Amino acid sequence: MHDNLQLAALAAVLREGSFERAADVLHVTPSAISQRIKQLEDSVGSVLVLRAKPCTATRIGQRYYRHALQVELLESDLAEEVARPATAKGRAAPPVAIAVNDDSLATWVLPALAAFAKETGLCVKLEVDDEAYTAEWLRTGRVLGAITAEATPVQGCRVEPLGTMRYRATASPAYVRRWFPKGVTKEAIRDAPALFYDRRDALETRFVRQVLGFRNVPLAANWIPSSAAFVDAALLGLGWGLNAEPLVRDHLRRGRLVELVLGKTMSVELFWQHWRIESATLATLTRCLTRQAASALAS
Repeated sequence: MHDNLQLAALAAVLREGSFERAADVLHVTPSAISQRIKQLEDSVGSVLVLRAKPCTATRIGQRYYRHALQVELLESDLAEEVARPATAKGRAAPPVAIAVNDDSLATWVLPALAAFAKETGLCVKLEVDDEAYTAEWLRTGRVLGAITAEATPVQGCRVEPLGTMRYRATASPAYVRRWFPKGVTKEAIRDAPALFYDRRDALETRFVRQVLGFRNVPLAANWIPSSAAFVDAALLGLGWGLNAEPLVRDHLRRGRLVELVLGKTMSVELFWQHWRIESATLATLTRCLTRQAASALAS
């Protein structure tokens, strides 16, 4: 059994990225943080924290970080149960860490988190990544839950289906007139600049292959790592891209954007994966997310 002060120090260092910021959060000196981490590493018999900028966890450290976050979560549950708004020694409860894809964050997640905050009084810490990769944050123990495209449960986790996010291939009317005067041909799609979220984003490539039926077409791309800016880029004629339907519905209705191929969409099924642990806080978060997703996503 490990000292909770040592686990709290480990969680703070890995969450904040440095011993100094962890010390500020826990209201102790950096040397006290260093001593607690050293004592924990001595008891484990392995290095848990790589002293770098920022500090990161070793493989074993990731497992202990996950354990530390679970301890924090259960302590938060206990504090709420006995009607105390903060954890021991006057510290505010640490934020609840989850991983989320940017399109969900830009469309439906914030109302769910607002409901969660209103009900629990807790803060959240969001890690934003592509839905194909958010489960990795959960797998390495850095978050307690993730909105992900992975339906197979991460070890030690439960999976809740959320619904389907639909995407429409959109561009400005002027862009379509310039780049597709004879329609969306293989040659035109090869030359017309596309919009990619980041270098791991494969949605546009899948659209070209699966919907348009064009194979082995290299795409010219502008890299725009923001869902909101992605829409703005399409409006400004910077490229065509797969935009989340809720973000472009009004623009399509008003004619500010048009579809490359009318009525052809891409769909991504989303899931909420979270630790398999009995926690009132986690249950509340799950309820808020699944309820909001039910009203915002296609079934």
